[in-house]
Amino acid sequence: MCAVFGVLLKSMDGRVAQAKAGDGPVYAANGDLLPPASYREWIYLSTGIDMSYSPNAAAMPDHSMFDNVFVNPEAHRSFLATGTWPDKTVMVLEVRGAESRGSINQRGHFQGTEIMGLEVHVKDEARFPGKWAFFEFDSPAKNGTLIPERAPCYTCHAAHGAVDTTFVQFYPTLLPIAKSKNTLSASFMNEEAGHGDHK
Repeated sequence: MCAVFGVLLKSMDGRVAQAKAGDGPVYAANGDLLPPASYREWIYLSTGIDMSYSPNAAAMPDHSMFDNVFVNPEAHRSFLATGTWPDKTVMVLEVRGAESRGSINQRGHFQGTEIMGLEVHVKDEARFPGKWAFFEFDSPAKNGTLIPERAPCYTCHAAHGAVDTTFVQFYPTLLPIAKSKNTLSASFMNEEAGHGDHK
């Protein structure tokens, strides 16, 4: 997903409102997205660490981040059957800081307890002109606000997403399914041809 956070969250505790338990997106009257309830009980897709889509991104040796991605179960079941995402898909990108000192750990990193950022990618064909939209949660006390369609995450996902503008190429359990269902995008296939196929 976008993985660009203008404001890092200090804590996700104390949310004022959450979407009720269920699979699809729920919106406030003003169009904001309610935080998905119990998204950590959804289907876990993958975790990246210190990922960047920019070749000029500077490394931050003293500041590492984990990106955890979850998807609503109904959308996951549909993807397994079809190799693509149904309407009302909700994908959550949760960012946590990387820790190295703790308990018996001597090397490597583990995830911290604080949520540093939260972003949601929603497919809602009737609501959004491009079918998909991004919402950013910049405060634990607020609902998610719509990221404007002119933001670079939209064009980046459209140009590089492996399936239906999503980065399935980074989801190891779903990429083989998309390959078997022949739902990989032409742009992704061209990129792969340029530097070798995924093993």
